Amino acid sequence: MVIAKAWVLKKHFDGFPKTSDFDLKKIELPNLKDGGEQKLLLESVFLSVDPYMRPYSRRSMKEGDIMIGTQVARIVESKNPAFTVGTYVVGNSGWRTHFISDGKDLQLLPSSWPESLPKSLALGTVGMPGLTAYFGLLEVCKMKPGETVLVNAAAGAVGSVVGQLAKIGGCKVVGCAGSDDKVAYLKKIGFDEAFNYKTVKSLDEALRKASPDGYDCFFDNVGGEFASIAINQMKKYGRIAVCGAISQYNDSVPQKGPYVQVPMIFKELRMEGFIVSRWSNRRDEGVKALLKWVMEGKVKYHEHVTEGFENMPMAFIGMLKGENLGKAVVKV
Repeated sequence: MVIAKAWVLKKHFDGFPKTSDFDLKKIELPNLKDGGEQKLLLESVFLSVDPYMRPYSRRSMKEGDIMIGTQVARIVESKNPAFTVGTYVVGNSGWRTHFISDGKDLQLLPSSWPESLPKSLALGTVGMPGLTAYFGLLEVCKMKPGETVLVNAAAGAVGSVVGQLAKIGGCKVVGCAGSDDKVAYLKKIGFDEAFNYKTVKSLDEALRKASPDGYDCFFDNVGGEFASIAINQMKKYGRIAVCGAISQYNDSVPQKGPYVQVPMIFKELRMEGFIVSRWSNRRDEGVKALLKWVMEGKVKYHEHVTEGFENMPMAFIGMLKGENLGKAVVKV
């Protein structure tokens, strides 16, 4: 008999999440039976905290539900010949220490995964955030060599990969982030221009200085005021990939925009929102490419690791406040 610990959504977030919005529960898991559907017992090794959890908690969760999210887990007990004990997988079972699965929703780590590489990268650079950058740039932005790519929240899990993939694709890359340390990191991993949006006197001027000719592609993780200013600096026929809107997720009162229609018409822009699951049938292609680039040193990674399952809510709140450099994960 295994006792699993799980974090549940005690109360829907009102504005910024608080630790009191979560509750830590213990759940008794049944023993595995021969021939039943529940053929695998897994323990979480690393858990992910991501910006999408904030809006999705309102859209797809009820109070009392286990918090949504993914984990790298190890198989502890198996009655399924396709999964051997000790194998590592990526699961989608939320904030819990142990869970039971029939195996259908699990993804094995690639067999080519080197021992020297942290398995937590399967939640970041070689996981959902990396795939978001990969498909967002290739399929939505359709970047071409010689173009200029703008990415905000550029030191985060998605943005840092966007910039590096754009460099691999032969583009000039401009990134912005919310601290001087993050800006220094962006320059270290190859961004051509980077600035701290919190300290510049004028965002408009900073964007113009970084690329006087404007931008062909804008990979937007932030939305809000930043997007309203950046859209005016797009080149004709520019493409905007709307990946996230973290500047708005915690607003109790919705922001009122400037409106995008005039620059979109006169510059003939294309703006498209996307969710990475659209390309789930091409997941292996993306993982293979990202893993290869990481192993070759062409894509560098940084992880912000919080120790201890009991610190999940704090890690989540810290990530929403931008305390992380690179991907935020929790080590169980």
